[in-house]
Amino acid sequence: MASRPLILVSPSTEKRGVEFHDLSASLSVKYDFSVLQAGGIPVTVPATTDRAVLAETVRRMEGVLLTGGDDINPDLYDPRLPAGIRRTVEQTPDGGARDLRELVLIQEVFRQRKPLLAICRGHQLLNIAFGGQLVADIRRQVPGALNHQQLDRAGELVHEAALTAGSLLAKICGKRVLGVNSSHHQAVQTVAEPFVATAVSPDGLVEAMELKPGTAQGMPFLLSVQFHPERLTHQYAAHRAIFKTFVTACARQAKIKS
Repeated sequence: MASRPLILVSPSTEKRGVEFHDLSASLSVKYDFSVLQAGGIPVTVPATTDRAVLAETVRRMEGVLLTGGDDINPDLYDPRLPAGIRRTVEQTPDGGARDLRELVLIQEVFRQRKPLLAICRGHQLLNIAFGGQLVADIRRQVPGALNHQQLDRAGELVHEAALTAGSLLAKICGKRVLGVNSSHHQAVQTVAEPFVATAVSPDGLVEAMELKPGTAQGMPFLLSVQFHPERLTHQYAAHRAIFKTFVTACARQAKIKS
């Protein structure tokens, strides 16, 4: 029986954890459940910003999953963000260590050509890593936008996203329109090179990004989504398929390594 691929999963940071109320790593078990259900084994990223350690960790894994969580430091994408909007940003309580750690992970994923699935915050940080911009507060900056911050309905489909014909996401889901959940107050604004938006919400916000066909950064798998498929896999086959396709790509990496 083939070994299950190891998937590196990046956790959030909590100011006060359960044990001793220390600064702590935090991860919804729904990420683990979704990876396990798809045939992989989740492994949590170590709490370090040491590039050598993170590079070795990526090397030992077959793929990387970037998860949701707190907002990203606006200095990374818009140092001149107005004070009124900046006050809506809730950054990680670790002094930006998570931002730095995950930026290093993204660099290593591309350097080592490993499969990557980026979700919500991960989707936004991936865009920033390549010079893209964010909408820091949808409600204030996008007139007429939907309510995208429906945390009380995180396990429900609350709006649809139109998928680009022929895109990876459309092929995975077997659909041109996908129902998604929505629990974010920030969004991708300008899509960075070398990506292309392949799903948009009815108000025009980017719900998914992929690599442009034929780009030099060819990767074994790359999908970046604004919604949270891990919260929908128990009910919806299309969202299970996102994890299944990602983990299958990771399994191929395991065969290459062996």
